[in-house]
Order: sequence, then C-alpha cells, then structure tokens
Amino acid sequence: MTAERALRTAAPHALLDAVRGVLVDQYAADTVELFLADYGLTVLQPVSALPHTSKPVPVHNSPEGRAFAAQEPFVERLSPDRARVHLPVTVRGDRLGVLSVTFGGGEPAVRKQMAELAEIAEVLGHEMVVADRDTDLYLQARRKDRLTLAAEMQWQLLPGRSCARPEFELGAQLEPAYAIFGDNFDWSATADHLMLYVTNGMGEGIEAALLTNLAVNALRNARRAGLPVADQAALADQAVYAHYRGRSYLSMLMFDFELATGRAWVVDAGSPRTLRLRGRTVERISMEAQLPLGMFEETDYVAQEFRVEPGDRLVFVSDGVYDVASPKGETYGEEALTRAIQATRLLPAAEVPRAILRELTGYRGRSAPDDDALVVCLDWHGR
Repeated sequence: MTAERALRTAAPHALLDAVRGVLVDQYAADTVELFLADYGLTVLQPVSALPHTSKPVPVHNSPEGRAFAAQEPFVERLSPDRARVHLPVTVRGDRLGVLSVTFGGGEPAVRKQMAELAEIAEVLGHEMVVADRDTDLYLQARRKDRLTLAAEMQWQLLPGRSCARPEFELGAQLEPAYAIFGDNFDWSATADHLMLYVTNGMGEGIEAALLTNLAVNALRNARRAGLPVADQAALADQAVYAHYRGRSYLSMLMFDFELATGRAWVVDAGSPRTLRLRGRTVERISMEAQLPLGMFEETDYVAQEFRVEPGDRLVFVSDGVYDVASPKGETYGEEALTRAIQATRLLPAAEVPRAILRELTGYRGRSAPDDDALVVCLDWHGR
C-alpha cells in the first residue's frame, strides 16, 4: 500500500505531509487536513506547523465532529462536483481525531474510494502513536489551552481515553482537562483478562499528581510481575506508605475481568463508586470497602468476586462527580447520576463520560469545578 509505505518512512513530524502527498498524487485530492481532539474533547484542533494559526472546529455541530462522535466516515457535499470526506483517526478504539479530504468529482467518486481512504486514516493513526515517542507535534496540537504541570503528568500517565475489543468497550474522561491533578484511570488487556483501575486522588496540584504517579506505577510494576490484583494492591500500598508514612494516601478501585466468563476479582480500596446499567435498570454496586492505599503500614487486601453479563454497562465515578453541589447547595448525588446514566444509555461507551461531565457542568452552574471529576464507562459484550 503506497500510503502505508510513505507513512512508515516519513519523519515523525512529517506524517501529515506524507499522507497529503499520497492523497494528492494517487487519489487526486484537493486538500488534506488533520484534526486532533483536544484534552477536553470540546474541539478538534488542526495539525499544522508551529505556531498554530488555523482555527479549531467544535466537536458538536461540525461535519468533522460528526465523524469523530459516530466513528464513521461522513461525506460533506460542497457542490455537485465537489465533496469533502471526514475520516475518523482511531487506534484500537482510542479516538485521536479526524482526517478531512476534499475531492473534485462529487460525492459518488468519493464513496467509491471510501474503504481505501478509511484504511489510510487508520494507518495514519497507528503511525501517530509511534511518532509520539519522538516528536511533541501531535501532543502540542491537541492543546487549546496550556496544561498545568500536574495535568501534564496525569495525561502522560494515562493509557488513552477509549479502547475497544470484541469483548468490551471502554471510555474515560477527566475534568478539568487542563488542570487535573489527582484522579486517574488505567487499564491493560491480555488474551484472557482485562485489568481496570480507577483512582480517586488526594490533595492538590503537583503533590496530588506525584502521589497518583507513585501508586499507578507501583501497580503497573506489580501487574507486570504477574501478581494477582490483591497482591498488586498490597505492594502499591507499601510503596505509598514507605514514601508518605500515612500523611497522604489515595482511594482506588481495581478490577481483574476474565474475558471468557465475565468473572471479576475486585479490590475496593476507597471511594470511587460503581453503578451498573442492566437492561433499563441502574443500580449501585457496593463492594467490600477496604483501606485506601498508603494509609497504614502493611495492609492486607482481599479480592472480592463479581460477575458481569453481556449487555452490562458499568460506570465508575470519583467523588468530584457525586459530591458536586448546585448553586443552591444541593449535592448531585446518586439520583441525578442515575438519571444521567439512563439518558446516555444509547451512546457508545467512549461518548458516555463526556456526556455525563457536560451534564454535570450544567448542574454545577459554572465551568470551573472545585475538584477533579472522573468518569469511566465499561460496556461488556463477552465472548
């Protein structure tokens, strides 16, 4: 494939130039633009040479945003003999942005080439993920505002914002996206298991980010050593306590899902909450509460068994969601969260966190939150 060869041999910062050259030469494209989703998932930022001069487009109410949200190519008819196709740029379910290509020849000509164009956008996404090791261009292009140092640390710690496999779909989002400090999520999948971690951080600013970084990396170290989830919790607990001596600790929810059966082993070390949508019924799932990580020396953790069924949706939230107060002082709480989960039940998992956090902003009555807010959504399909 000409595009794949061109992208693989291009310099990391020149992927857009490489794909533009192929689309112009091989497909007679008129214009080629790449947009990346910003950290807040509110706009699609154009990728261009620094300093960026092109205007972003909104995720809502734009043709590019329609392709991004639906994760399907969208053809925009510009005139009888001119059309623009917007192609999702996605890597294993992680939605990066949109590739927009304008052609002469009209909509029918574009649709004949749709499969090949979609494949080019997919290859571009994979090469961008690799290129991020060697260039800051694509990370810089995602920013509509400057990140705080704590937020920079947190976003670099995350695995992505969404993930998809035949057995499950995951979506997650943090707010305030450009000033997050303690909340976090992590996941890792093998042929047989999905490990999922939801962290409710403690403290503010750099100190909160450092605490979360220590705990998450301790968990990854234990997980990569092949230890079960209860032992992962114990080792992370020891690492945090050894450094902070109980002055700082953090709450975490840890799941180990068996992909073939839906059986799960859970350690609930603190306050992140779990709600399950099964059919049309939303209910809170209460686990056996255990001590937060790092509160005391050498805490023993026990994994509790849990099971998910095909069609289940699990929504995990931090206290920055359910403790939010309205202008009248009324707490958002479980009842409002249940309504939000019901209202978003037809959305894909990757869209649910953003939709719930947007509704939360309306409830709060102001854009700037007082605390981190984290929403993670897991749709379980099973085998």
